[in-house]
Amino acid sequence: MEPKHLQINQSTDRCTRTYRKHYKNGFFVFLLAFLLASGVRAQDGQIVSLNLDVENIGATVQPTMYGLFIEDINFAADGGLYAELVKNRSFDFPQNLMGWKTFGNVKVMSDNAPFPNNPTYVALSYSGHSQKYTGIENEGFTGIGFKKGETYRFSVWAKNENPDQEQKIRIEFINSTNSNIGQSELVIKENKWKQYELIIQAQATEEKGRLRIFLNSPGTLLIDHVSLFPTDTWKGRKNGLRKDLAQALYDIKPGIFRFPGGCIVEGTDLETRYNWKKSVGQVENRPLNENRWHYTFRDRFFPDYFQTYGLGFFEYFLLSEDIGAEPLPVISVGLSCQFQNKEMECHVPLNELQPYVQDAIDLIEFANGPVTSTWGKVRAEMGHPEPFNLKFLAVGNEQWGSEYVDRLEPFVKAIRQKHPEIKIIGSAGPFSDGEYFDYLWPEMKKLKVDLVDEHYYKDPDWFLKNASRYDSYDRKGPAVFAGEYACHVPNRSNNFYSAMCEAAFMTGLERNADIVHMCTYAPLFAHVDAWQWRPDMIWYDNLKLVRTPNYYVQQMYSHNSGTNVMNLTWEGKPVTGQEGLYASAVYDANEKCYIVKVVNTGKESRNVNIQLTGLKKNNTLRLGDCTALHSNDRDLENSLENPFEVVPQRVFPTMINNQLNINLNGQTFGAYKVKL
Repeated sequence: MEPKHLQINQSTDRCTRTYRKHYKNGFFVFLLAFLLASGVRAQDGQIVSLNLDVENIGATVQPTMYGLFIEDINFAADGGLYAELVKNRSFDFPQNLMGWKTFGNVKVMSDNAPFPNNPTYVALSYSGHSQKYTGIENEGFTGIGFKKGETYRFSVWAKNENPDQEQKIRIEFINSTNSNIGQSELVIKENKWKQYELIIQAQATEEKGRLRIFLNSPGTLLIDHVSLFPTDTWKGRKNGLRKDLAQALYDIKPGIFRFPGGCIVEGTDLETRYNWKKSVGQVENRPLNENRWHYTFRDRFFPDYFQTYGLGFFEYFLLSEDIGAEPLPVISVGLSCQFQNKEMECHVPLNELQPYVQDAIDLIEFANGPVTSTWGKVRAEMGHPEPFNLKFLAVGNEQWGSEYVDRLEPFVKAIRQKHPEIKIIGSAGPFSDGEYFDYLWPEMKKLKVDLVDEHYYKDPDWFLKNASRYDSYDRKGPAVFAGEYACHVPNRSNNFYSAMCEAAFMTGLERNADIVHMCTYAPLFAHVDAWQWRPDMIWYDNLKLVRTPNYYVQQMYSHNSGTNVMNLTWEGKPVTGQEGLYASAVYDANEKCYIVKVVNTGKESRNVNIQLTGLKKNNTLRLGDCTALHSNDRDLENSLENPFEVVPQRVFPTMINNQLNINLNGQTFGAYKVKL
């Protein structure tokens, strides 16, 4: 039996079987063609006739058109994509033992630390009695997830303060009932800082586990950077990524990958901005950074939310390469978050901006420079001597006003002079219209940036009404990057209706691919027990994930992006909401096929008949893969318990006399391939 998400739409399949039964009956073909041409209403709904002009190939759809954006919000990095299971592994949170319980003789220390950027460690000393125990226990990120039979790499930097006697620690996996579900012992002999590691197998599955470490010998042992990773990470890498989350990104087939933010690029203040230079090099020596989101919302307050930079710029570049996407880093323009900092003294003065500009130039060198260059050498030493082939760079996030324009200008000048091959992305501000937006667009044109980043978090009505947003945009200026968007229904859920409205809106992005060159949904990730913002594309707990209907909309567009826009019309006009229908079409030169995307936002089914006009006489058309996302319940969501409530299904429209006939259910988004 096929998995649910691959099962055939039964109503469509009945039509298909009937069609196949009578396919060789010429009278049936004639009769059906007559009925379609005459506009007779079918039993399942009103017939709608669209025209696809295949004679004229339109604008290029950029390979970067559909992509991903990650920001470290909702525990997306530490506690999420970054597979580290230990919270506060280097004891350098402002409260040094946050995330840890201690028992026995434990002391926090900072003298002669092994890593200068992370100067805190702990000393475990003998309790003085054989029946009293010294040790520490880590709670992980809302617990530690263990899977039965899976192995985990435990590592620690340690120093034996009693070199005449070896020291031992016992490492245990503890479940929610305080039982041991995995253990091993580690011997430390040397009186110098050294990394030790071992592999431990979990004997049971546990979502809310803990890591417990006992000192198992007399004497004193210094430990730092206590780490625990699944051995089965993405690509099997140490210091790696959570495999199922990375796989979900790969499965979208994104063209662009924007990172690391978002507002964390700005920081609550300049000191807490995301500094890419601090995120590279030896992972143990990457300094802790305060996460801009940990106290932003009082009702979603997480005072233990920090950034270890374990998932840094090198790892982001590597992930971009792994998933086949162009990397799109965002860097600070010298403005801290303007929502949180109204005074100009909170930002970098113009006469002190040069180090920030140099950071941009150095980042390009880190990504693309030869191994003989300063930052190219750093990249090579981290294991990637080949360049990452960076092509895009965004300067600033949701900045606005003349203060942004004044600071962006020297960046543009320096990058154009040093690296004219790099496409620069500027900002249209935090809103989709209004004062900031209206001011910034002309300024971006003056500065001649390559793309302008637009953000919109709006309600369903806005998304439906704005399917024609870019039909009348100025084609002479920069292209558009829809860098952050999501449909917000009243309860901010990832329900089917929000996804359907996004699909309708995206027909307008696709139809205007000559000016819209890339788009990315936001936010990407959210932990079910530790989130600040919703909706989000992918939700997860410590063991599993769920792909939302919004995820599948993005995937369907990315898998069917095509290479060129085609002209698809209804009575000579683009399909932008007439009677609840939205549609766009592309040609794929690689697969030699036409791809039609249609959204029916109404509750009634429609028979949508698409005439392909302009074909050569010798052209023979056949159906390719066709999928549809449908639900009768607008409020339906996927959940960790029921992850396949709303998923794409294979459907089977028909082809008769170069006409694509779709029985389009109400509340459906479909992507239909017609091959030459």
